[in-house]
Amino acid sequence: MAKRDFYEILGVAKNASDEEIKKAYRKLAMKHHPDRNPDSKGAEDKFKEAKEAYEMLSDPQKREAYDRFGHAGVDPNMGGGGGGGFGGAGAGGFGDAFGDIFGDIFGSGGGGGGRGRAGPQVYRGADLRYNLEITLEQAAHGFDTTIRVPSWNECETCHGSGAKPGTAPTTCGTCGGHGQVRMQQGLFSIQQTCPKCHGTGKVIPEPCVTCAGAGRIKRNKTLEVKIPAGIDDGMRIRSSGNGEPGMNGGPTGDLYVEIHIKAHNVFQREGDDLHCEMPISFAKSALGGEIEVPTLSGKVSFSVPEGTQSGKTFRLRGKGIKGVRSGFAGDLFCHVVVETPVKLTDKQKELLREFEQLTQAGGAKHSPQSKSWMDKVKDFFE
Repeated sequence: MAKRDFYEILGVAKNASDEEIKKAYRKLAMKHHPDRNPDSKGAEDKFKEAKEAYEMLSDPQKREAYDRFGHAGVDPNMGGGGGGGFGGAGAGGFGDAFGDIFGDIFGSGGGGGGRGRAGPQVYRGADLRYNLEITLEQAAHGFDTTIRVPSWNECETCHGSGAKPGTAPTTCGTCGGHGQVRMQQGLFSIQQTCPKCHGTGKVIPEPCVTCAGAGRIKRNKTLEVKIPAGIDDGMRIRSSGNGEPGMNGGPTGDLYVEIHIKAHNVFQREGDDLHCEMPISFAKSALGGEIEVPTLSGKVSFSVPEGTQSGKTFRLRGKGIKGVRSGFAGDLFCHVVVETPVKLTDKQKELLREFEQLTQAGGAKHSPQSKSWMDKVKDFFE
C-alpha cells in the first residue's frame, strides 16, 4: 500500500512553517494516542503515521530531501534517513513522540512509558538562513566570498555563568535542579519545562549587568563561503555548526546560505540553458551573413541564412551553464528580432519605396508568410 503524503497526514500546506507543523502534530498526537484509545487499532496506526510525518518534516534536511524526492528521499533502505521505528511504549515508542514538543508526556502514571530525566533538557540550536544575492556570471563560474552573520560569544564579565561577578547561580527550588516539573492530571502524568528556571535547573539571584544573565553576548562573525560553479537560484549551501548555539549544552544549529541570482541585462536562465534576444538589421535578415553574439565565456560568431525571419531561434550547443550536478554545459538559444529602421532620411525613404515596388512586382515569392496569412484570411471569410 502506497504511503500517504506527509503534509496530507498532518493537514498542512507544503510551505507550512515549523510552528504550524508542530501544532498540527500536537493536535493529532493528542487525539490518536493509544492511551486515549486503548481499544482502537486504527487510532494507533494514525498515531504512528503522524509521528513519522512529524519526524520527517521537523528536520530541515529530511524535509528538503522529501520535498525534492518524495518518500524515496527519506527511505532508510535507499539512504534517505527514513522515519524511526515504532517500538513498544517503553522502548523509544509512543512516549518519545512528544520529546521535543511537551517534554515527557504520558509518563509512568498513565502507563505510557514516559522516561524520567536526571537533569535539565538539552535543546539543539536553531538554524539560521542568510540570503546571498549574486550575479549570473558569479553563479556560472563560482567564486569565494565572505559573509557576516550574527553569533553568540561567551560573556567576558561572567565567563558564561550569567551571574554577577562574586556570585553564582543556585539550584532551582521549584524543580530541584532537574529543569522539569511533573504534573498529575487524572490518569495522566505530564512532565513540563520548569516555569521558574526555563529548563536550566539553575536560577540567578544577581544577574550579570553585561549580559543580563544570559551568559553570552551577541556579536557578528565573518565566515568564508565557497559558491560552486553552476549554482542556481533558490539553492542553499549548508554551513554546519554556524547557527544559533544550543541550550543547556545542546548542539549548535546550522547556517543555510540561500542563493538569489540578480536579473541579467542580456540573458535569461532556464536550468542549465541560457536565452537571449538577438536584434539584427532588416538588410542582414534578408541577405544573411555573419553576426557576433555574447556568451558568458566571450563572444562567438555564426552565420544567419538569407531570408531569416523575426522569431527564428538559433541554438549554440555548450554555451550555456554547467550546473552543479550536470556532467556537461547547457545551450544558448538566440532568438532573432528583426529591427525596423527608424528616423530615415529622404534618400533612405525613396530607396525603400522603390524596393517595395520591386518586391510587389516580383509576386508572392518574396513574401511567403504574407501570402500564407492572406490565404488563411480568405479561407476564414469564405
